[in-house]
Amino acid sequence: MDTRLYVGNLSYNSIESDIEELFGQAGTVDKCELMLDKFTSRSRGFAFVDMSTPEEANEAVNMFNEKDLDGRSLRVNIAKPREERPPRK
Repeated sequence: MDTRLYVGNLSYNSIESDIEELFGQAGTVDKCELMLDKFTSRSRGFAFVDMSTPEEANEAVNMFNEKDLDGRSLRVNIAKPREERPPRK
């Protein structure tokens, strides 16, 4: 079972420490990565959170999916493995 979560529909004002603190309520957060736009360094509206155990990951999904954060309804689910893409030309 995976422990990596996809967290979508985040406010563009969200910061990693806020997300990490929120998900810490469900268990130990090993890593939190807020995806940033490479040109503006603003949030792209989603993040990945690594929980320490699959049970904690499932608990976080149950606790925070569709929960309101900064006026936005979060989308939280187990992250799918990254698909390999052909190199850009």
